[in-house]
Amino acid sequence: MTDPAHPIRVLLADDEAMIRAGVRLILRHADGIDVVAEASDGRQAVALAAAHHPDVVLLDIRMPVCDGLAAIAPLLALDPPPRVMMLTTFGDDDNVVRALREGASGFLLKDEGPQELISAVRAAAAGDAVLSPGVTGAVISRMLTAAEPRAADAAADDRIARLTGREREVLAMLGEGLSNQDIGARLGIGTGTVKTHVGAILDKTGSTSRVQAALLAHRTGLAP
Repeated sequence: MTDPAHPIRVLLADDEAMIRAGVRLILRHADGIDVVAEASDGRQAVALAAAHHPDVVLLDIRMPVCDGLAAIAPLLALDPPPRVMMLTTFGDDDNVVRALREGASGFLLKDEGPQELISAVRAAAAGDAVLSPGVTGAVISRMLTAAEPRAADAAADDRIARLTGREREVLAMLGEGLSNQDIGARLGIGTGTVKTHVGAILDKTGSTSRVQAALLAHRTGLAP
């Protein structure tokens, strides 16, 4: 549910004015969403995010001056950090994988419909991962099979060991791509309780997003 008194604050970052205009038009007609700023490159996006404190940043990948990938880290370093959702096309799989590893909350295809865009913004603001269904499986698979071994991956089992039994259940469902609402329905608990568990999972495992937590669930065998 959206709160009219506290609308979701969105920043748009895309170097194509027509794309920004279309997204702005869609979001400004949605209840409980407010477009607070627009940027044409990644550097401007970071500066405007620091000034306007958006809840969600819709960030294009390919932009001049500073591209979207380079803008993710400074955006997430803000206090409080916004949810970063990448705007992409089918040809950007490699960049999407890099974005998710950097901590982006997810990605949305530019050719998605208006309702999908609105739902994605609301889901991102609520803390859910936003992964376009048409390419989610391929991207997660690529992240799992192409990832080079790292120290963090070698310690994955230790990170999982810090979780309670319930948190492991929730993490496994994150690996399935379920939303907070779906997880709550499956476990018979409230959405607020699920959000508390997800927050604990991210903190204990050192994951910067639900997507990274989902990837951890796959690497450790909690999710198939």
